[in-house]
Amino acid sequence: MNGVNRVMTFEHLRARSRTLPPLTADLLVAAAVGLFTASDAAVNDPDYRQADRFTWLLLAVSVLALVVRRRRPMLVVTVTGAACAGWALYGHIGELLNLPVIVALYTVAVLGDRRRTVWTGAVAAAASGAVALRVGHDVANPQGLPVLEMVWPLVPLLLGEAVRTRRELLRVYEARAARAEEDREREAARRVHEERVRIARELHDIVAHTVTAMTVQAGVALDALDVRPEVSRRAMRQVRDSGKEAVRELRATVTVLREGDDEPTAPVPGIDRLGELIERFEGGGVELVMRREGDLDGLSPMSQLAVHRIVQEALTNVVRHSGARRAAVSVVRRDDRLTVEIANDAERGGAVGGGSGGGEGAGPGAGFGLIGMRERVAAAGGGVEYGPVPGGGFLVRAWLPAGQRPDRSQAPS
Repeated sequence: MNGVNRVMTFEHLRARSRTLPPLTADLLVAAAVGLFTASDAAVNDPDYRQADRFTWLLLAVSVLALVVRRRRPMLVVTVTGAACAGWALYGHIGELLNLPVIVALYTVAVLGDRRRTVWTGAVAAAASGAVALRVGHDVANPQGLPVLEMVWPLVPLLLGEAVRTRRELLRVYEARAARAEEDREREAARRVHEERVRIARELHDIVAHTVTAMTVQAGVALDALDVRPEVSRRAMRQVRDSGKEAVRELRATVTVLREGDDEPTAPVPGIDRLGELIERFEGGGVELVMRREGDLDGLSPMSQLAVHRIVQEALTNVVRHSGARRAAVSVVRRDDRLTVEIANDAERGGAVGGGSGGGEGAGPGAGFGLIGMRERVAAAGGGVEYGPVPGGGFLVRAWLPAGQRPDRSQAPS
């Protein structure tokens, strides 16, 4: 059908002019339409009226109207449609005289919505059929309805509707792609943040505990240097061993950072090494007692590391902040639940969970130690609570899953 070819030609011209300013593109489209329409109007069938001033006036109005087709599409359709009907009623016959209204109908569909396209198509088909009946030139069906004349206005509308729908789908796909990219960036940022927190937690647990233990043992060595040399040498050996252990753990952490998911060469501290923690603080003025109960074998590495770090952090704060004389560590497994408790009798009213200040100014949750403790327990699928106990002192209690399936809903009894 000639109407389809005309619309495809217009769409090709429009696609090539997308990089131009809108007004420049509209002027070029109007010029191209005017050129084709004028050539058809100038050479009319000898049996019909020839071009005159009225013909060129309608042409000029139609072409000029196309310049504002983006801003006033319905007005342009009305003007070009009236000009096309005027030509037919005035006695002009041509294959390209309806090109301006074809372009206008396409613009209405591509810049509008489906409802407007349907209403425009109904009115345009009815008007075209009425004009065809009035002039009586339906060659294909001279005795019936002018079917072809009623169908051709629908072609540019359908093409414009298809182009508009495709553009909308492309916009939807672009929006989805943008959202997916944003989600990926947020996920990457979240993972980076979690990794930074994990690294900070590991460094805090290693450095804070080791420095505290070394300070305690160095104090013991200094006090016993002249009176009890053997005690002093034993304390200094403990300082040396604590330093070596800290270097091993730091090397393991750096290995993870440098090699990604590769496992560190140093073993992960677990429950079996809790005795070493007690030894590091011996002689620091705090009497430490540890109790184990239940089958502590077969626990996951994450749970064992969490228990080790919880006890490590609690004992570090006992020595640094609490001023306690005694502290007790309890690790108990019953069925699928592992409970860890660290309690101290704070002589000066301090707390196991004290932050950087200790004493009364150190409340629950102060400092990075308790933050890391909560994060470790949560990652292992358990929970933690802490606070002062009646009669003085402080208690940290954590519970972890000891079975195959962590149960985050469990609460301390």
